[in-house]
Amino acid sequence: MLIEESRERAAVMVEEQARGCDHLGSPLYGALLLRVADDIRAGGPCADAVSGYESAPGPDAIALRLVGGVHALVLTGRAPALAAYYPSAGGSYADRQAGEVWSAFRAAVAAGMPWVRDWMTRPPQTNEVGRSNLLIAGLLHATASAPLPVRLFELGSSGGLNLRPERFRYTAGDYAWGPQDSPVVLADAWRDGVPAWLAAAAAERPTVEIVERRGCDVSPIDPLSAEGSLALRAYVWPDQAARYTRLAGALELAAQDPVTVEAVGAGDFLAGVGLEPGTLTVVWHSVMRQYVPKPEWARVRAELDRLAAASTPEAPFAHISFEPERVGETFRFQLTVRQGADSERTVLAQAPGHGVPARAL
Repeated sequence: MLIEESRERAAVMVEEQARGCDHLGSPLYGALLLRVADDIRAGGPCADAVSGYESAPGPDAIALRLVGGVHALVLTGRAPALAAYYPSAGGSYADRQAGEVWSAFRAAVAAGMPWVRDWMTRPPQTNEVGRSNLLIAGLLHATASAPLPVRLFELGSSGGLNLRPERFRYTAGDYAWGPQDSPVVLADAWRDGVPAWLAAAAAERPTVEIVERRGCDVSPIDPLSAEGSLALRAYVWPDQAARYTRLAGALELAAQDPVTVEAVGAGDFLAGVGLEPGTLTVVWHSVMRQYVPKPEWARVRAELDRLAAASTPEAPFAHISFEPERVGETFRFQLTVRQGADSERTVLAQAPGHGVPARAL
């Protein structure tokens, strides 16, 4: 009975992630995960793969770990039959092929069980490059009132790919900001038009000077290593070509301009951050707060309050956040900015969890 209850809980979480993937434009994962849920209930290979993780918190604790591990099998050539349907590996997928893909996926799980079980131990880290679309908007908003060189500190950095936002290219209609030759292009970055405040700030500051950039993560990924690069690619959904292309460009920039990501919790990291005259100190994080234990987040808030209280016109501070926020009965991913000693946050925009396209509020 306990086994059945555990499997049912796992299946429900996988179905929740299936709906999320479908909503965020991955019909491949949307279809696959529904069948994964059925296989878990039936005690198939997917049940064996997730065994012991049924009580882990959050839908991604099971679903995204499982599909990430299988995607890694595909990317390393260990699942050629499944690769035929994964665009990230040169294959193609259509809705009518859902049954065929499922058969190949289930066989890959069964044949690669030790590999997949190892990946179940890893928390998903997408290091989604599209979220820089919100970071750069928040930075430009902050620098409009504090036009100074920037010191950028990121919480939950993963591989640190979003610590180079000024090196990406952002476009929307006739709007464009960032180097024209950037290997990372976030096209159609805004829907319903670029907000007036962003257009004005971008026109005023065609570049942003970042003089220091550091991040932290309890389990940082080295994007320059083969293992780290594989992990980052494996957690991108295989039928989302634009995300995969952005990631490839971000990895290219990482090789050109390495950054420091410290293996430390967010509270300890912020305790070592101070303000410096003549610079704007910015703390940024995106879609990571739900993974931080409440006591740790209380420390983070205390450190953010400390930095805000110390802010002056000569050494200003800004806190930029892109996180899911409850709005009525739903959660929305919102860009908020808190500047200086002001305790009030300004809500500037919202976007899908991957950051593109954003919409002004």
